[in-house]
Amino acid sequence: MPTLTIDGKEITVEPGTTVLQACEEAGIEVPRFCYHDRLSIAGNCRMCLVEMERSPKPIASCAMPAADKMVIHTNTPSVRKARQGVMEFLLINHPLDCPICDQGGECDLQDQAIAYGYDSSRYHENKRAVKDKYLGPLIKTIMTRCIHCTRCIRFATEIAGVEELGATGRGEHMEIGTYVEEALTSELSGNMIDICPVGALTSKPYAFTARPWELRKTETVDVHDAVGSNIRVDTRGREVMRVLPRLHEDVNEEWISDKARFAVDGLKRQRLDRPYVRIDGKLTPATWDQAFRAIAARMAGLAGERVAAITGDMADAEAMTALKDLMAAIGSPHIDCRQDGARLPAGPRAAYLFNTTIAAIEAADACLLVGTNPRWEAPLVNARIRKRWLLGGFKAAMIGPRPDLTYDYDYLGAGPQTLAQIADGSHAFAETLRTAERPMLIVGMGALARDDGAAVLETARRIAESFGMVSEDWNGFNVLHTAAARVAGLDLGLLPGEGGRDVAGILDGARAGEIDLVWLLGADEIDTTDLGDAFVVYQGHHGDAGAHRADVILPGAAYTEKDATWVNTEGRVQLGRRAHFPPGDAREDRTILRAFSDVIGQRLPYDNLGQLRRRMAELAPHFGAIDEIPEIEWGAFGTAGQMADAPFASPISDFYLTNPIARASSVMAECSQLYVSNGKATGTDG
Repeated sequence: MPTLTIDGKEITVEPGTTVLQACEEAGIEVPRFCYHDRLSIAGNCRMCLVEMERSPKPIASCAMPAADKMVIHTNTPSVRKARQGVMEFLLINHPLDCPICDQGGECDLQDQAIAYGYDSSRYHENKRAVKDKYLGPLIKTIMTRCIHCTRCIRFATEIAGVEELGATGRGEHMEIGTYVEEALTSELSGNMIDICPVGALTSKPYAFTARPWELRKTETVDVHDAVGSNIRVDTRGREVMRVLPRLHEDVNEEWISDKARFAVDGLKRQRLDRPYVRIDGKLTPATWDQAFRAIAARMAGLAGERVAAITGDMADAEAMTALKDLMAAIGSPHIDCRQDGARLPAGPRAAYLFNTTIAAIEAADACLLVGTNPRWEAPLVNARIRKRWLLGGFKAAMIGPRPDLTYDYDYLGAGPQTLAQIADGSHAFAETLRTAERPMLIVGMGALARDDGAAVLETARRIAESFGMVSEDWNGFNVLHTAAARVAGLDLGLLPGEGGRDVAGILDGARAGEIDLVWLLGADEIDTTDLGDAFVVYQGHHGDAGAHRADVILPGAAYTEKDATWVNTEGRVQLGRRAHFPPGDAREDRTILRAFSDVIGQRLPYDNLGQLRRRMAELAPHFGAIDEIPEIEWGAFGTAGQMADAPFASPISDFYLTNPIARASSVMAECSQLYVSNGKATGTDG
């Protein structure tokens, strides 16, 4: 390993480390604009110049590999003069619009200009002006500010896998754009705003609304999909102004999806901010006491078998625990967290987790995708698969829909017949799995949320066992969830009890008059017309499908408005933090259920969040291990049986409108209209 001296400090680094990375390991900051840890090296801004002994001129530290016995100086007069010269050139054409720039206060160019800029310019020629480019409804461009670092181009090409950005012209005539003036078609495009070191790319929905120093910053977890991306919610008062990614190497690295970033305007639209009771066919505003008493009156005298509960895709673990205990207290076995009807069992836990873990995708050498479109269902998982594919020696194949996944894959077939051929070893791809050292399989809700889902799950398990996907140090069997609440619900046992009904059974019972009261905890993805004449209690935060059908509405808190626990698709328990309070009379879901239990004389045995979390740990001990992946035991699961001939279909028809918050967002509606309705989306079948 090379050992070099940096500013008199000797340091040993891994082979292939650049001088800039070595400087950072030594605790020495080197300014840069074009260099980014997760992108290829461009070496075109020259801001990272350092002095190397026996070199006739300063070197670009980002592009120079560290070598043994190198002697580097990062703070000599010549280095400082070189950086000042680079800064002077960068500012020749840069507009003096910091006071109106959304990047102001968190701009790399501002920060470096303080350290290396002059108080005046020696250039008196007219500044260059560049026409702004159209990149879609999410990214605002002010291209005169662009310093040609090419980070956005490299991100689009390497991370997002959408080669739609590039540079035209040379020298002073160079411009960055999309060539044909069309919107970017990546679900990760908003990350370009974060990596742009100047104000050339900013958030279009956030434009001119706030300054960073006005905002209160809260670290929490995204719930728009099951990845559990770590995010930072910036609020001003009770309004969420923006959402930014937070670094978590094992989950989302430093990226988030466009839905997680831009759907926040949906948090202030179509909100439920007070209880409602349906009187003479019309929902009428009510007090909490009136709403509770209306439910209690309808519940009085009902046997537990005539009451049921369904939890939605964005329910937190605390609320689901309280609802489970409430249903148990009144004697109801009818409860289900599988809103889409996925045939997932209660255990073992390996049956419904992404066992490989998201980070370990990078160690796989073959991948079979079954009934899933990860580009829409989990963009960050798809980005990890692309990252592994770019390294080479990786073979991917698809059974089911045929989307553009930003990497090459073999399309094997549309449905269960192909899966069965792989299971019995007669398909050609079976040999690929057999010879792979670390093969993995990803089965999605498009394959499991069907009548034959249990048989599909059993077949997928047999494939995992037959082709060496499960060993002491590797588990390649993975279920990719689409709902943030699903894994926690399965962990906590929100499944039908003895003699209980699942979601389909509850809807059938309500339609047939066998279920008299249905409690919907944020369940908006079911067909509410199937609820028949049942008395419906909807507890949630948006006036979506469930609220329109409800007889009583109990306004809950959205994910940014409560301290809550979430479990992502790989089984990682994470804590969400309250960034602001819910609107009006809305309350956290767990407190609503606790208060209602008093009204019906079935008081739940926890009065605060700590007690409730202890109850969760009783139901599933791993809830006490935050941000860890507990050891998971393998076992038999699935049900052997005949699989139908129908092809697997993607569970998501519109990436931008998958939940009540997104459907209330005008930004997501615009994206849906542009990308899906107009056929510009590339994550669909092709």
